[in-house]
Amino acid sequence: MQHLEEQIAHLTRTVEELNEVITHQQVELDTLTRRVRMLMEREAEREQAQSGGVILGDERPPHY
Repeated sequence: MQHLEEQIAHLTRTVEELNEVITHQQVELDTLTRRVRMLMEREAEREQAQSGGVILGDERPPHY
């Protein structure tokens, strides 16, 4: 019985540690997603200012 209690305590601690890691990764993922979106918007604005046209994110280059 004591062995099972020790194993449950160990598994509980492991789950808590993994939860902390996942929470940290989600915060980091949200930050990186925001930054990529911001960079894409800046690049689209820069391209639009240079060419005078509208840039679509999934637009194919002219050589296709």
